Amino acid sequence: MKGTAMKHGMMSRRSVLRGIGATIALPMLDVMIPGGGIAKAAEVAGGAGGAAAPVRMAALFLPNGMCYEDFLPTGKGADWQLSKTLAPFEPLKSEISPLVGLALDNAWAKGDGPGDHARSAAAFLTGAHPYKTAGKDIHLGISMDQVAATALAGKTRFSSLELGLDKTSKAGDCDSGYSCAYVSNVSWRSPSMPLPHEVDPAALFDRLFGAAGQTPEQRAATARRLRERRSILDFVMEDSRRLNARLGSSDRQKLDEFTTSIRQIEQRIDAARNAKPIPKPDMQRPDGIPEVFSEHMQLMFDLMVLAFRMDMTRVSTYMVARDGSDRTYPEAGVTDGHHTMSHHGNDENKINAIRKIDRFHMTQIARFIQKLKDTKEGEGSLLDNCMVMVGCGISDGDRHNHNDLPILLAGRGGGAVKPGVLRKFDGNTPLCNLYVSMLNGMGVKTTRFADSTGPLDLSS
Repeated sequence: MKGTAMKHGMMSRRSVLRGIGATIALPMLDVMIPGGGIAKAAEVAGGAGGAAAPVRMAALFLPNGMCYEDFLPTGKGADWQLSKTLAPFEPLKSEISPLVGLALDNAWAKGDGPGDHARSAAAFLTGAHPYKTAGKDIHLGISMDQVAATALAGKTRFSSLELGLDKTSKAGDCDSGYSCAYVSNVSWRSPSMPLPHEVDPAALFDRLFGAAGQTPEQRAATARRLRERRSILDFVMEDSRRLNARLGSSDRQKLDEFTTSIRQIEQRIDAARNAKPIPKPDMQRPDGIPEVFSEHMQLMFDLMVLAFRMDMTRVSTYMVARDGSDRTYPEAGVTDGHHTMSHHGNDENKINAIRKIDRFHMTQIARFIQKLKDTKEGEGSLLDNCMVMVGCGISDGDRHNHNDLPILLAGRGGGAVKPGVLRKFDGNTPLCNLYVSMLNGMGVKTTRFADSTGPLDLSS
């Protein structure tokens, strides 16, 4: 079968659908599980976190800290209660673990003066203290996602995907003498090489589904598909029909749900391309980016889900905004800038604005986590085989403190994590201890990362 590998009645986990100018990696199907086979595909399912299901990891960065007292859950262990900020996770309480008392030591000034927003973003995944410069001589450290990406290189088409909602900048002074590279990036391949994130869902879609090493004929077909606004599914239809005829009923349903989700994303991207922007002074609306912020946010989340489901990558980062962002949130009823409101000085009106922004973020993230849970994989869900870390490098935006950070972990990591537990630490436990545990959960065996002192116990 074109594009799919079949051996002894079992399909390869890395099978794809191919057509001229198009390649679509398949999601986990029953027929890919050892012992399943074509004839028994409808009867056999892999266990959540089993050998057939890879573990995925995502790190989501939120800017400017939170209203920490509203984030802080009450209770202890498995007997805990959701806070006001975490209320959107009520249907998902058993799938998340708030981590209280973690700290990012290298985000403190350490004699470098102001610049907490730059240090917050820079240290978030690296655990390193940025060299203070607004020039080209930036120096930081390798981020934990790239440690995982390097270790897993070759297992997926993309070693990692970097997503975001704000355009990145490498040059200039963005925070009290710190380079814009520090403020705008959380993923670092090397101490001097940040990995800019993709903000345009249309560009990300084309990157995910463009065939590598295309012939001139394939490149022409891809250009024609984009020009004619045709679905990528139209180009792999023949291969899809051949595959469908050989699948059991359970896998046929999974394949139908999968292709439907692709077409829906295409339609949302096309709608964003065709939307007429409201003219704004000195600002040109990027092509393909939805006008409504929540739609942009969800579209990028949905593309991450697709990439994980298709095993195109197992490592991803998502930067909701650069630290120090002054984005407004009219959907949440906040028309003043986020950064401005974060410097609340105990003004109750500003604190209420931060509460609304925090709740908005958590509502969007909860939808993403729910989608991972609703995506079936074997006998469990995609969420069962994910570790999704959400947090900030600043705790309270007014104090600019980097201890007692608001951190949340979702998913079971293929059995490495026991969710539904409130985990409390001493307030200055290194955040990098969490990263050691996450790396181990990805099969990247290590005992240290940056300033870590050892792994956290996430399984009991």
